[in-house]
Amino acid sequence: MVNRSVLTISNPTVNSNPTGDSWETPGEKSENLTAVKPLKIGPLEIDPPILQAPMAGFTNFAYRQVVREFGGVGLQATEMVNARGFVWLDEHEAEHPDRLWGVRDEDRPLAVQIWDNDPETMAKVGRRLVEEYQVSVVDINFGCPVKQVTQRAHSGSYLLKEPERMHAIIKGLVAACSPTPVTAKIRLGCTRKNANACEIAHVVEDAGAAALTVHGRTAEDYFKGNADWDKIAEIKHHLNNIPLIGNGDLDSAAKVVHAFANYGVDGVMIARAALGRPWLFAQAAAAIRGLPVPPEPTLAEQKTCMLRHYDLVVERFGVQKGTQLMRKFACCYAQGRPGARMFRTKVAKVESPQEFYDVVEETFPKDDPE
Repeated sequence: MVNRSVLTISNPTVNSNPTGDSWETPGEKSENLTAVKPLKIGPLEIDPPILQAPMAGFTNFAYRQVVREFGGVGLQATEMVNARGFVWLDEHEAEHPDRLWGVRDEDRPLAVQIWDNDPETMAKVGRRLVEEYQVSVVDINFGCPVKQVTQRAHSGSYLLKEPERMHAIIKGLVAACSPTPVTAKIRLGCTRKNANACEIAHVVEDAGAAALTVHGRTAEDYFKGNADWDKIAEIKHHLNNIPLIGNGDLDSAAKVVHAFANYGVDGVMIARAALGRPWLFAQAAAAIRGLPVPPEPTLAEQKTCMLRHYDLVVERFGVQKGTQLMRKFACCYAQGRPGARMFRTKVAKVESPQEFYDVVEETFPKDDPE
């Protein structure tokens, strides 16, 4: 594979406004944004207080490495790991999950998110992650709305209607992982009629978690509609000593500034918006510090970034599987760009590196000639 280095967007001279929000620099916004403090998660200081969300099928080592090379993220996270599956692989002396690819050796801080509904299994896996992988944070997924996790496994957001079990899971993990902090990620509730996040916040803190992340939708919403940041803000009043991290619809530096200025959160978590724009974290970090926001890279630079991502995936999985896995990442990079539909149609069918390079060269969106 060709060794490509990711473009850098440091020392920018102009500001970015990818979503059309009317603003120049954070210092000129009428947000009254005071200095944003580092985020404290147990003994850890997360600075900037901007977190990369765990996303199944996407936030593997290759993606995390690309994000890290741009900078701006205070805490990264793996894809969510099935605790029961981890135990099965361990008992059968099989290789640990691909979702832990790179975890042993990459830079810290780093969180690993796990899920299951059995306190003993979760505690066992949490301890292994702390002892063998030296992870910085063990995060518990109480927010996934996918039916395979909720209806079939009675895990993820399903557990929001079982606060006592949540308490047992968190308490067991805290004891097993100490002094490594344990955090929890939730949604506002299972349904809009039963949005019990404020009650759950008490459960999470009482069980000993070091931080709470809230996605501003219910499980019923899945990813439809808009995240309800007013509801996220309400939860802050139900926490005494642990920080609140807000998540949902943060697709620009302006929205990150707005979240800190208006909703009382101690940190923010960026998710889907950064899959095709891994430089978004650096833009957001500059914005909350009152610095000029880096511009969007040119489409040629974005293509270079995507090809770097491809090389990392192929290095791990080989050319055939790596090329197939890269299809979905490539579609993310093109999303919202002129000509994206044609590119997505063609790249979704590639089977070999040469096909991938040819499709990228021929149809990846290009900058308008000056």
